[in-house]
Amino acid sequence: MKEEFILQSKFEPSEDQLSVISSLTENILSGKEKQVLLGVTGSGKTYVMANVISKLQRPTLILSHNKTLAAQLYEEFKEFFPNNAVKYFVSYYDYYQPEAYIPSRDLYIEKESEVNEEIEKLRLSAMNAARTRRDTIVVASVSCIYNIGSPDNYENKSIWVRVGQNIDINGLTKDLVFLRYERESTDLISGSFLVRGDTVELFMPYEEFP
Repeated sequence: MKEEFILQSKFEPSEDQLSVISSLTENILSGKEKQVLLGVTGSGKTYVMANVISKLQRPTLILSHNKTLAAQLYEEFKEFFPNNAVKYFVSYYDYYQPEAYIPSRDLYIEKESEVNEEIEKLRLSAMNAARTRRDTIVVASVSCIYNIGSPDNYENKSIWVRVGQNIDINGLTKDLVFLRYERESTDLISGSFLVRGDTVELFMPYEEFP
């Protein structure tokens, strides 16, 4: 089934907005790389961009200068596209102290960090959607400009399973362990799997439920 962006809104674009939507869309299709959309707060810029995304039907990256605005845009685009993959990608550090050396005191400070597990899950979900779905909008802060690895690395460390496929359970469990999934014997937690007879239950780290 073809994955399409389906914009849902109780509003219709105004005449001015329709003109802007048409202009932005046509310029992108003609190959223009840079455009600026100007407007005061409350003028519907997010709604205009949602319409542009709906018309172009392309995977979209929305880059914000900070986490606060990224979170706001993420919620707004989820409302506009409730049936599409709207994802959130920001820095997952609640605290980060880079390593440092102070020569005057001959003092070395070790790197310290604290990762927010919920944000890490959202980041993984965004990366998975970007790899597997065309109808993806990723709302990110500037932290996404930092390299997190080649897409080929993720592709080479993926396990593809099709409906109706015959699977060697021993081989599958070895592959899952190689991908750093933990094997559990009773309860599933995020990033783990368990085997019951000829059934393998898997809790992927970017999903809410197994």
